[in-house]
Amino acid sequence: MVGRIEDYAVIGDLHTAALVGTDGSIDWLCLPRFDSGACFAALLGDEENGHWRIAPVGQSVCTSRKYREDTLILETEWTTPEGTVRVIDLMPPRDDAVDVVRVVEGVSGRVSMRSVLRLRFDYGRIVPWVRHVNGEFAAVAGPDAVWLRSSVPLHGENRATIGDFTVGPGEYVPFVLTWRESWHTNDRDVDAIEQVNNTEVYWRSWIDGCRYEGRWADAVRRSLITLKALTYDPTGGIVAAATTSLPEQIGGPRNWDYRYCWLRDASFTLQALVSNGYDLEALAWRDWLLRAVAGDPSDLQIMYSIKGARRIDEWDVPWLSGYEKSTPVRIGNAASEQLQLDVWGEVLDCLHLAREAGIAGSDDAWHLQKRLVHHLESAWREPDNGLWEVRGDRQHFVHSKVLCWVAFDRMVKTAEQFGQDGDVERWRAIRDEIHAEVCAKGFDRTRNTFTQYYGSTGLDASLLLIPRLGFLPPSDPRVVGTVEAVQRELCVDGFVLRYRPEQEAVDGLPGGEGAFLACSFWLADALFLIGREEEAVALVDRLVALSSDTGLLAEEYDPVTKRHLGNTPQAFSHVALVNSAVLIGGA
Repeated sequence: MVGRIEDYAVIGDLHTAALVGTDGSIDWLCLPRFDSGACFAALLGDEENGHWRIAPVGQSVCTSRKYREDTLILETEWTTPEGTVRVIDLMPPRDDAVDVVRVVEGVSGRVSMRSVLRLRFDYGRIVPWVRHVNGEFAAVAGPDAVWLRSSVPLHGENRATIGDFTVGPGEYVPFVLTWRESWHTNDRDVDAIEQVNNTEVYWRSWIDGCRYEGRWADAVRRSLITLKALTYDPTGGIVAAATTSLPEQIGGPRNWDYRYCWLRDASFTLQALVSNGYDLEALAWRDWLLRAVAGDPSDLQIMYSIKGARRIDEWDVPWLSGYEKSTPVRIGNAASEQLQLDVWGEVLDCLHLAREAGIAGSDDAWHLQKRLVHHLESAWREPDNGLWEVRGDRQHFVHSKVLCWVAFDRMVKTAEQFGQDGDVERWRAIRDEIHAEVCAKGFDRTRNTFTQYYGSTGLDASLLLIPRLGFLPPSDPRVVGTVEAVQRELCVDGFVLRYRPEQEAVDGLPGGEGAFLACSFWLADALFLIGREEEAVALVDRLVALSSDTGLLAEEYDPVTKRHLGNTPQAFSHVALVNSAVLIGGA
């Protein structure tokens, strides 16, 4: 049975990631990259769409589980009438092939175990040709080849590979699953126990660089490990999540593919990395950004692939029934073709932040920035699809205009602080023009709040960013009024909705969604900035408490059913947690 979204922990090798349920089943894994086809897709269908479960015979949900402290090594335990057993799951940081290592450790008694492996390539559609080669299980289908090495005898049963065994105290039974392109042979001799030890050393060494020692230290460290796990190491790109099509409303159509890199996340991510001492990761993210956006400024997209590719065609998968029947299952994301003016501001803000953090700029980067802002001189007046990728009519979204203001503001500041050349007076004049227009057309004087778009009566959680972006000071009555309006109109049980989907049908989709976790952290930030510190701390405490038993956050939370919603683990949620912790509870 597929578990709740929060029932899944993540393991990864800095190229891709697998989701492991509380029943010991890997129900999602794309090989060889985050955005490749899945070979385990039970998460979005059923067991016949691919999974790999190792668990005690006759047992379902585990007794307990946790990450080995400050690592991405998952330890799942079952206490049964026969005894206690532990399954250790990990993916060693990648070298020339993909390895999934699972080690069964006997703790007490003698426990009967079963491994059930169903490989289904191309998102659960293709059953591979399976054979035994030199004592190994081997599966091939087109370009994909997988080998499974274990001391456990394996046999075929109902298009699955089965291994039955028992484990006693102090015994270790290793399984190593390796993927390579099918035209390669498997000449790897992986020592599973050695890989456990090496992987532990890697993660402990990496997290030792964390500088945060404030109130939420454990949550920040787990969030930073999660961000690292969502990083595609060859390019430095960070995916929004490891999954596609986990619903924002159970049974609804708001199911999107998040295995790509959003420019929306650029400056927030850089802040989270730099403020905690991860300058190398911040530099890699900055460099990914520069490569991705290079080219004609008018062609800037809201998202790119982990390699920086622009084409992200969207299509539906008819053979997958969807998570808890939530359809369609989507691969790719058509929002990549939308116009979102905020991304110009995100890029220029990110590059300015990088310079302030001591991540050296370059003449090429500054030339690109000038080209971007030159295009924005006329484009900022256009309506767009907004931060949330709405599929309704384009509007003059207030957040988009504020980010256009940010673009010109950061160009002015970069020129002034770092001696860069440019038409500073023109940029300053356009910045002031945008500011005046937003305050005139995007503010509802009757209700004392900024609105979602010009002429709208609706609100948008992105308005909470106005003080943090520097558009207005936190003490401005319009900022305070907007924060209070969001609390009145967009909060459910104290958590923040992005907007009210039913109001004015702005996004062109039926149904609703849960509270957006990143936006709820933004509310905490805004409360802190306007002087309501106790409320801010209490809200972050509540949000951190929503983390799963392994410290992970999805995109959204349903305050009614008390469940996570949306793709997981969600980089935006963890970035927001880190930035709120630094702002509100830093040391």
